[in-house]
Amino acid sequence: MNAVILALAVVAVLAAAALGVRPIRRALLSAPIFNLYRKVLPQMSDTERDALEAGTVWWEGELFRGRPDWSRLLAYPRPRLTEEEQRFLDHQAEEACRGVDDWNVTQERFDLPADVWNYLKAEGFLGMIIPKEYGGLAFSAYAHSEIVTKLSTRSSALAVSVMVPNSLGPAELLLHYGTDEQKNHYLPRLARGEEVPAFALTSPWAGSDAAAIPDSGIVCKGEWQGREVIGMKVTWDKRYITLAPVCTLLGLAFRLYDPDGLLGGKKDLGITCALVPHDHPGVDTGRRHFPLNAMFMNGPTRGTDVFMPLEFIIGGPAMAGQGWRMLMECLAAGRSISLPSSNTGMSKLTARAVGGYARVRSQFRMPVGKFEGVEEALARIGGNTYMMDAARAMTAGAVDLGEKPSVVSAIVKYHVTERARQVVNDGMDVIGGKGICLGPSNFLGRAYQQIPIGITVEGANILTRSLIIFGQGAIRCHPYVLAEMQAAQSSDRRQGLADFDRAFWGHAAFVAGNALRAAGTALTGARFVGVNADAAPAMKRYYQLLSRYSAAFALLADTSMLVLGGSLKRRERLSARLGDILSQMYLASATLKRFEDEGRQAADEPLAHWSIQDALFKLQQAFDGVLDNLPNRAVAWCLARLIFPWGRRQALPSDQLGQDVARLLIQPGATRDRLTAGCHLPTTDAEPVGAIEQALAATLDAEPIEAKIRELEKRGALDGNPQANVRDIADAAFAIGGITAEEYAVMKRRNRLRDAVVKVDDFAFDLGTVDRVDPAAERKAA
Repeated sequence: MNAVILALAVVAVLAAAALGVRPIRRALLSAPIFNLYRKVLPQMSDTERDALEAGTVWWEGELFRGRPDWSRLLAYPRPRLTEEEQRFLDHQAEEACRGVDDWNVTQERFDLPADVWNYLKAEGFLGMIIPKEYGGLAFSAYAHSEIVTKLSTRSSALAVSVMVPNSLGPAELLLHYGTDEQKNHYLPRLARGEEVPAFALTSPWAGSDAAAIPDSGIVCKGEWQGREVIGMKVTWDKRYITLAPVCTLLGLAFRLYDPDGLLGGKKDLGITCALVPHDHPGVDTGRRHFPLNAMFMNGPTRGTDVFMPLEFIIGGPAMAGQGWRMLMECLAAGRSISLPSSNTGMSKLTARAVGGYARVRSQFRMPVGKFEGVEEALARIGGNTYMMDAARAMTAGAVDLGEKPSVVSAIVKYHVTERARQVVNDGMDVIGGKGICLGPSNFLGRAYQQIPIGITVEGANILTRSLIIFGQGAIRCHPYVLAEMQAAQSSDRRQGLADFDRAFWGHAAFVAGNALRAAGTALTGARFVGVNADAAPAMKRYYQLLSRYSAAFALLADTSMLVLGGSLKRRERLSARLGDILSQMYLASATLKRFEDEGRQAADEPLAHWSIQDALFKLQQAFDGVLDNLPNRAVAWCLARLIFPWGRRQALPSDQLGQDVARLLIQPGATRDRLTAGCHLPTTDAEPVGAIEQALAATLDAEPIEAKIRELEKRGALDGNPQANVRDIADAAFAIGGITAEEYAVMKRRNRLRDAVVKVDDFAFDLGTVDRVDPAAERKAA
C-alpha cells in the first residue's frame, strides 16, 4: 500500500512540475498541442483577419468571461447632452419634424419638401459628426442617436436622410483616413450641405458578403486634367445605396488590381474606397428604388471603365487596398447608432400613441386598454421599448467613450430591430381597423410597412444572428481564443509556441474556473453571489442571475467550440442560439444600467422587471436550444445537469406585472414621459398623434362625468331616450339636467377628440393619384 501511495505521490509531483514549470510544460505538453492546433486551424484570409480584429471589446467581453464586474458597468458615465446639443434637439430637430407631413411625403410628394432639405443642409444636420474646425457641429454619438430617434418619431424619410451622412459614409471615412487635402476640401462642403454624400458598398452578386464584391478597378495610365497620370479604370454595379439618387459625392468600394505593377509588385491590392463626384464622366446615378413606401432616397449606381486618378482614393494612393479594414473599423460606430436609434424612435411613438389610443377607444363601455388581451400586447410594447432605449443609449455612450464595439453593434442592430417588429405588430393589433386603412389619420401604418427595411439593411438579421454575433464574438470577446489563433499563425514558430503556451494554459484555467462557478451558482441558485453595494436593492436578484448565466455561457461556449471545432461555424443554428444568450445578457445589463442612471425611479420598476424577466426567459430558451441540439449527447447531458440541476426556473413576466406595465402606457405621468422621451408631439388635434394626446387628457377629464351618467342609466333615468347610445348619451343626460353645462362641454370636447382619434380616411376611386406634387421640379426651382 505504501508503495502505491508513494507512486501516486511521485506522479502527482511530476504532473505538478509538468504544469507548473514552464519549460517542462512547454516541451512535454504545449508543443504537441501547438503542432496539432496549427494543423487543424483553417487558414485565415486577410479579410477575415481584418473583420475579427476590427473594433474593440467592451462590456460584452465581461459577459463572455463568466465573471462580470458589475461595478465596472455602473461606473460607466451616463450619456448626456451638452447644452448646445440639447438646444439643437429641442429647436432644430423639432422644427425639422414640424416641417414634415409623412402622408404628404410618402403618398403625394415621394420625397421630403425642398424647404426641409434646405433646412437640413443649412442647420448642419448632414454634418453632425464633422469637427467644428471644418464647419461641422461636432456632436457626440449620443446626440446623433437622440436626434435620429426624435426624427424617427415623425418620418422615416426624414430620419434616414439625416442618419446616413452621419454614419457609414464619406465624412466618417474622411475623418479617420482622408488626406489633409481631402479633409480640407470635402469636410467643410459636407458640413454646409453643399455636398450630399452616399456610400456604395452593396453589390447585387455579393449581398451581405461585402468582402466578395465583384466591382473592380484596374491601375493604369490615363488622361486627367490635360495630362497623363497613373489612375484606375473602375467598373461597378451597386444597389440599395441610400441617398444615391440625390448625392453629389459618391463613396465607392471596389477591389483594386495592379496587373502591370505600376504601384509595386502586388497584383491584387484588395478592397479600396474612393470618393467620386456624381458628375464625374461615366458615373451613372439618378434612378431610385421604392423601399416599402419609405421615401428616403435609395437607388442603384453604376459605371463601366470609369477612369479616375489615384487621388480619388480615400487617404490617397497609400491607402489603396486598405478599404476593407477601413470599413470594418467604421461600420461598428455607424451600426451602433443608426438602426437602433431609428427603430427605438418608431417604438417610442408606438408606445405613446397606441397607449393613448387604448385609453381613448372604448368597447363595451370600457377602455380597450383595460381588457386583459390588450394589456398583454401593451405590456410587450412598454417592456420592449424600455429595453430597446436602454440598449440604444448605453451603446451610443460606448462610442463616445472611444469604443468601436463591433460585436455589440451587431447585438443592438439585430435585437432592437426585432423587438421593434414585435412592438409595431402589437400596436397594429391594438388599433385594429384604424391601422390597416392608410391615410393621413393613420399614425402607424407606414411604420408597419417599413419594419422589414431595418430588419434587412446593414447586415440582414438572419445572417447577423447566425454568423456574426457569436461567430465574431466567440473569437473577439473570448480572453484567450484570438491569442491562441494568432500564436498558431505566427511566422516565428518559437515565439508562437511561447505565446500559445501562455494562452492555452490560461484558457484551461479559465474553463475550469467557469465550470466551478457555473456549478456552484447553479446549485445555490446564485443566492450567495456578491453584488456591488451601489446596485439598486430591487434589482439585486438580476445581477446574481446574470452572473450565474455568464459563467454558464462561458462554459457552454468553450465546450461547444471544443466539441464542434471548426464545424461550429457551419452550424448556424447553434451559433445563433449561443449569440442569443450573449445578447440577452447584454440587453439585461443595459436595462439595469438605465434603471440606475435614471435615479432608480420606483414608478419605473415594472418596466425594468418586465424587460429583464423577459430577457432571462429568452436566455433560458437559448440555453435549451443549444443543449438539445449539441451532437455529442453525453456532453450535452452533463452540461444540462450542471447548468440546470434543479430544472428551468425562469418564467415569462407574470400577468400582474404585465398589467402594471400596461397601465403605465394608458395613464399620463412621469413614467410614460420617460419611456417616450424624445417623441415629436404635435400640438394640434388636426394631426393624428396630436389628437391622441389631447383626447387622452379629455378622456381623463370626462371619466368622472361618465360615471355620473352611468348612475343615471342604472336608475333608469335615460330609458326610452333614443339618444342614450354610445355616441349621444351625453346629449340625453344634459337634456334631462343630469349633468351641468360645464360637464356637458367637457363631454362634447371629449367626444369630438375621440371621433378624431378613431376616424379612418376614405378616398376617391382613383385614390387621389392625380395632381401629385413633382418634387424633382420643386427641387430644381428651389
